[in-house]
Amino acid sequence: MPPFQWTCPFCTRHQMVTDENLSTNFIYLSLGESKYGITGLQYTGVRCVNVECNEVTLVVDFAVAIYNARRGAFEGGKELRSWKLLPESSSSVQPEYIPGPLREDYYEACLIRDKSPKAAATLARRCLQGMIRDFCGIAKGQLIDEIKELRKCIDDGNAPKGVAPETIDAIDAIRGIGNIGAHMEKDINLIIEVDPGEAQALIELIEMLFDEWYVARHKREQKLANVLAIAAEKKAAIAEGRAQIAQAKVAAIADQS
Repeated sequence: MPPFQWTCPFCTRHQMVTDENLSTNFIYLSLGESKYGITGLQYTGVRCVNVECNEVTLVVDFAVAIYNARRGAFEGGKELRSWKLLPESSSSVQPEYIPGPLREDYYEACLIRDKSPKAAATLARRCLQGMIRDFCGIAKGQLIDEIKELRKCIDDGNAPKGVAPETIDAIDAIRGIGNIGAHMEKDINLIIEVDPGEAQALIELIEMLFDEWYVARHKREQKLANVLAIAAEKKAAIAEGRAQIAQAKVAAIADQS
């Protein structure tokens, strides 16, 4: 397989995958023809070349087996089902300056996205409510009231940096989807499903807000702290220089006398 660009899900380091850190193969399952046809397992393992990570990503696909007459062997065809063995979910590693409960809700939502999209949506909703309470400092008991207060803050120009009206619109939309999992309909026979794709959209909004709110704020604080440190260093150097000049003047006067 020719080299290709890849991002490690553990350390998020961009890198090139070659035969040195890639293993992939298709294993024909000699079970006879099932309702899926002739089938097999395709596994793919990639080792991260970042020495500080060196993790292994492993995916196994259950797929239709297609016989390649030229090679005289079966190879993978249509994917029927896929399992992410390492890491277990599609979550990205989030920095520790994001509060632990928010990261935990995010990681769990990613972990159960395919098995229980409705529960994942509920966790995503709770994570977003936690972000409004922590980052925006608004706690009203109910998410709908907190969203209204946040809209008011935007209108008054008091919202934290990075909080935009379209962001609040998206959070409000998630509030409704998350409610599907959080609250049962009055008619218990009315079942409203949430599919994995919809749950993933909510997860991606969380990832975007982690980046636009917490990561952006952290980077801004680091840059400002760096500027202040430089200014303090220069101020100290100037004070030291003036002190040395003053001492030199005192010494010159002493020598003259």
